[in-house]
Amino acid sequence: MQSSHDKKLEKLDPFYRRSLSKQKTSAEIINEARNALRTVRTERPFTPREDQRKLFGPASSRTADNRPPSSFSLHASSFESSDSRPISGTRLSPLELKPKVLASLSKEDEASISFPKPPVDPVKIRRVSSARARLFKASSQGSLLPDKIFHLDESKKRLKSEDTIIIRDSSVKINGICLTELNSIGHFNSNDPQLTHDGDLNETSEQAILKGKATSTAAHLRSGGDLTKRCARASPFLVSTNKNTLESDKEVQRSSEEIETEAETEEEEAFWSTRILPVLHELEKEDNIENFCVACTQLHQALEEGSMLGKRFKKRSVLLKTLYKLVDVGSDLLSLKLAKIILALKVSGKNLLNVCKLIFKISRSEKNDSLIQNDSILDSLLEVLRVEDLHTNNEAFLYCMGAIKFISGNPRFLNEMISKGVVEMLLHLMKQINENARKSEAWSSSSGHLLVQITATMRNLVDVPLARCKLLNNNALPELCGVMEQYANDKDVCTNIARILSKLSSCHDCCAALADCSRCYALFLSLINQYEKKQDLVVRIVFILGNLTAKNNQAREQFSKEKGCIQTLLSLFSTYYEMDLNSMKRMDEEEEKNKKQEQPSEVEDVLIKVIRVLANISLHPSIGAALAANQQVVALLITTLEYKSIDKCEELVINATATINNLSFYQVKNSVIRDRKLRIAELLLKLLMSSNMDGILEAVRVFGNLSQYDEICDFIVQKNVYKFMIALLDAKHQDVCFSACGVLLNLTVDKDKRVILKEGGGIKKLVDCLRDFGPTDWQLACLVCKTLWNYSENVPNPSSCFGDEDTNALLVLLSSFLDEELALDYSFDRDLRDYHKLYWETEFKPVAQQLLKRFQSHHTFLEPLTLPSF
Repeated sequence: MQSSHDKKLEKLDPFYRRSLSKQKTSAEIINEARNALRTVRTERPFTPREDQRKLFGPASSRTADNRPPSSFSLHASSFESSDSRPISGTRLSPLELKPKVLASLSKEDEASISFPKPPVDPVKIRRVSSARARLFKASSQGSLLPDKIFHLDESKKRLKSEDTIIIRDSSVKINGICLTELNSIGHFNSNDPQLTHDGDLNETSEQAILKGKATSTAAHLRSGGDLTKRCARASPFLVSTNKNTLESDKEVQRSSEEIETEAETEEEEAFWSTRILPVLHELEKEDNIENFCVACTQLHQALEEGSMLGKRFKKRSVLLKTLYKLVDVGSDLLSLKLAKIILALKVSGKNLLNVCKLIFKISRSEKNDSLIQNDSILDSLLEVLRVEDLHTNNEAFLYCMGAIKFISGNPRFLNEMISKGVVEMLLHLMKQINENARKSEAWSSSSGHLLVQITATMRNLVDVPLARCKLLNNNALPELCGVMEQYANDKDVCTNIARILSKLSSCHDCCAALADCSRCYALFLSLINQYEKKQDLVVRIVFILGNLTAKNNQAREQFSKEKGCIQTLLSLFSTYYEMDLNSMKRMDEEEEKNKKQEQPSEVEDVLIKVIRVLANISLHPSIGAALAANQQVVALLITTLEYKSIDKCEELVINATATINNLSFYQVKNSVIRDRKLRIAELLLKLLMSSNMDGILEAVRVFGNLSQYDEICDFIVQKNVYKFMIALLDAKHQDVCFSACGVLLNLTVDKDKRVILKEGGGIKKLVDCLRDFGPTDWQLACLVCKTLWNYSENVPNPSSCFGDEDTNALLVLLSSFLDEELALDYSFDRDLRDYHKLYWETEFKPVAQQLLKRFQSHHTFLEPLTLPSF
């Protein structure tokens, strides 16, 4: 007669095979199926280090004719004596005005001509005011024969016919003729009281202007120039004929020539003579590189002490000429010191470009990195990016950024660069370029070269955690996607940004921020379609997608909603599958036999990353069910296992098997996995026969899911697969034992197959697993108890089929494991301890109590237990 307690045991819900119509909740799946659905890990695509430092690497899509050179010659003659004129790519048309020379001159005309005069003593110039100094200088230079003689009466009429005479930013317009930089060469003085703002002139001022100024104006025309061009050089503003303009713009911008023509103060002259001039003399007579370098260091210190750095130094052009000559010495150390002084003097135009090229040329050699670090050249380069105008100096910025890129390739510089704000500076430049590119297609094409250097530098910086934090704090990820979208046709820019994002997406916080950028999914799919056969780009994009979908269910859902996402992945896989087949056919059979396990090829790497994305998105319930019913997806996975062996490409085969495992979890009515389960089982058998433990583990996991089908259970028995499972219980590896025990549990549901546990000491190995892993793995302990429960069903005396030794060991283990104080390891941290306690109470304890009771009362029988899906 049964006790009341035994009757209660009989009424306990049995563990049956899961019904297709009853879907488990997410919580039930997590609790019951350990590692049921798993993401797939892979290595980030490898980027080999370039042998040579160049603006564009060997994999660049730019042809030699379509990119700035990395090698060039640079000499002292490359520099200009004056850098006041900006570089212009526009060729101006010649003036229509043709000079005329009169055949004969009257005495009155001859009197108006200024002939060359001997130079004026400079000492006298210093004794007068700055305005008078400019007049002395102008008269000392003399004037050539004028192009056209302005007679007094005719000129007077013409001047009065004009509405106004406008002086703005050193430009004067008289009767339609623009006179440029007149102040700087002594032609006009805007502060002259005889020239009034309303354009009225008295007789005295008329004569002064017409006799002295008009003559030099004609010589100025004949001396070679387009007046329009000279006007443009003189001022960044437009010349207006409005009277109000003069009143509102009284400040006149001075060029470097104007500053240099001003008389020096006695203090400046003394400092120049005592501190600067002796060093220049040393530079002119020295022929030793070391002495040259010492002199340059002294010169820089003296200039800094005398506040002579920048453009306001009056003898700046003299000093620059001396420095430019030393470039031909050819010493890298000396050139760096020269470049540092030249940049500190704020050169512009062609000279700025050349000095940036000089530093770029030196930085191409790694052996010069220590020189660059010792002379703090990085500070000078960053000052160029910070101060100079991007539009005007685009090419100079290119070589400046190229040098910074080379410097960032040395890990020793990274922390220094980050501390000096390089990350923020690059982001600012990138935003500026992107904004301009949206407005102008011409700018977009010309700025692509510079953007390649910026993104390559940023790629080097993101290896440092602090740089990643700065990018994250400055919302850089959406900006990077925006640049990628704007420059989608520039493969080099897209590849560099893909390299940046592949590094950033490997970081949890950055990956989450990128996942929140909703437009990135459509962008990545578009780039895959556009550059399908560009392996170095697509492999990184697919790697990024794998990272996004690894731990973010929302990212999986967003990606799957993009039009053609699965078809794009399948098309990409098909393309590289064909490439891989063709490469395999080209190999001789002997080479194939002798080939050892190596790193995956570039083609195989793409296949690995594509399958990883499929495995990761299959974790989403609706997406996984749809993929399990997709003929193309399942065919792709089966094809991979058919043509590729684990000895040749381990990661590809394991990823394909793991994806099959994920899809086999979904037991939907139209599941292709279910329809082709026997073919899959045959392919898995090859993995079990291999010596690769990771491959064996994945195969066992798939068998754990497929063994819920009777056909697969028969296959396991017929092919002696169960013997592998029993042997794997000795693996001393928890995951392997768990998966193998799961297959045995499903086999013992069938009464006719329970006898297999007697072979190979299966019962003893199960008890050993319970002893070895029970206290630290209650999921595995629960699985062992369920398997022993099924095996002992309808057995009058369990000890008779278990044996006395195994029965006694089992009773001792169950009794101790049911004691909470003895069973739970309180050395775990709080979260892990709580998890273990929860699983012990809800899963292990009920099953262990039933099993223990069965051995204590031999007449108690319950329904067989089964394993939930993996």
